[in-house]
Amino acid sequence: MNPLKNNIIPTVSEIEVSYRPAISNKPIITSSLDAYTVLKDFISLNTIALQEHFVVMYLNRANRVLGVYKLSNGGITGTVADPRLILGIALKIAATGIILAHNHPSGNLKASSADLELTKKIKTAASFMDIMVTDHIILSVNCEYFSFADEGLI
Repeated sequence: MNPLKNNIIPTVSEIEVSYRPAISNKPIITSSLDAYTVLKDFISLNTIALQEHFVVMYLNRANRVLGVYKLSNGGITGTVADPRLILGIALKIAATGIILAHNHPSGNLKASSADLELTKKIKTAASFMDIMVTDHIILSVNCEYFSFADEGLI
């Protein structure tokens, strides 16, 4: 059935884009310690040793924090980090950089092969959109962290 033939006009939604970030008082990330200091507040101390959490920090060109998104809460040994969600949000907020972060409930700060593979996958996908993955940080309950960038893994 052709809607125009029967005098029925299809309704199409107008898309309007608005961008008004309030970033003047947001921190600038210059090191893994700066990133850790911001990120640690987004993973609950009540469950950091119980379940895995994955969060993403979004940055502008000046490495100023645009925001942090709590992507997922998982189980004892893993959580889901969907690259499409991570990059979709980056595109929506015009981020030019991202820092990935998750915790290991065991307290072990060693990056797993799955951590390395996921980081590589997201970094490759982000590069097609000129978005830099500047670090991936693993946090532990002991107020310690592991930085992929510091260890030359990014």
